Amino acid sequence: MNMPVLESAPVGFDITSPSHRFVAELLAQADIQLDGSRPWDMQLKAPGVIDSALSRGNLGLGECYMSGDWDAERLDELFYRLMRARLGQCIKPTQLVYHSLRSRLLNRQTAKRAWEVGEKHYDLGNEFYAAMLDQRMTYTCGYWKEAQTLDDAQEAKLDLICQKLQLAPGMRVLDIGCGWGSFMAYAAEQYGVECVGLTISKEQAEFGKRLIKSGLPVEFRLQDYRDETEQFDRIVSVGMFEHVGNKNYREYMTVAHRCLKDEGLCLLHTIGKNVSYTVTDPWIDKYIFPNGELPTLGQIADAAESLFVIEDVHNFGADYDRTLMAWHENFETNWPAFKQQFGERFYRMWRYYLLVCAGAFRARELQLWQLVMSKRGVVGGYSRVS
Repeated sequence: MNMPVLESAPVGFDITSPSHRFVAELLAQADIQLDGSRPWDMQLKAPGVIDSALSRGNLGLGECYMSGDWDAERLDELFYRLMRARLGQCIKPTQLVYHSLRSRLLNRQTAKRAWEVGEKHYDLGNEFYAAMLDQRMTYTCGYWKEAQTLDDAQEAKLDLICQKLQLAPGMRVLDIGCGWGSFMAYAAEQYGVECVGLTISKEQAEFGKRLIKSGLPVEFRLQDYRDETEQFDRIVSVGMFEHVGNKNYREYMTVAHRCLKDEGLCLLHTIGKNVSYTVTDPWIDKYIFPNGELPTLGQIADAAESLFVIEDVHNFGADYDRTLMAWHENFETNWPAFKQQFGERFYRMWRYYLLVCAGAFRARELQLWQLVMSKRGVVGGYSRVS
């Protein structure tokens, strides 16, 4: 492999070093060049990036990006190529051992820790999220089957859930992890149901109350899901299971089973991964979603065993790529209004988060599943909606 030649290398670079040659040859397998001219090529701005990435994985790579030590015009395409070529399997960062052991041995999603993600991520400010998301403030994957805009995709997703749950006027629905209340508002407006939503974000609860039209039968409860004891006709959980943690999957299913009436339906909407391991990406864990963890289908099925019959599984993970790119476009467009408040490092952190995740879904490293479950099996069978 011929390495790209720098006419004037930045101070401290040694493009003939073994680590530089190793990375250049590795990236070539994904058609990526160091300091190349294409949008997805990696531009090195300071020394130490390669060593940091090799020793600390995505934590080192992400922190170097936040500091402006490297760049790429199309981060999404860069990471799509990296992940599609599975280059991560060729690197075993030595400094991630502690993080791996910590994830395996500790329950990082205890009731006390559960509030951390609300305070660190969801409480950034409602105005910030309103500028990035759709008009209903739906911070989960849209359904783009027939949609052309973000608003249409999110409304299509909400209606898809309502249809899968077979909602009917008068039903009471529990929304575990209700966000800003977009599903509850839609279900109450369009299907005449009553909704109770659980959230661990004070900002979401306060904004959601204002967002709901006056008179809609919707209630926000600022509480952990483990504290809920009422029974409901239907249960929905959209984008919350990613914060539960594998040590708590069984308890989550036990709570859902306890709160669902015998003839009810439960819909679980969650991001998932392809391989069962418990190590969370350390950069995402540190800067975006503390204590988060993605499940596999097998882990979900194991947790539901003897409690639920899985009636339907629907994967539309490729739609998250398009959703994230729409969020990124909105973020870039509206960033000038938040630049002074958050600063350049936050801008690079958030850009990295959105575009790296888009690349991961594009590469099919991450999935988006909707599972419909019943307590005893639907008599005569469940009619699938898509």
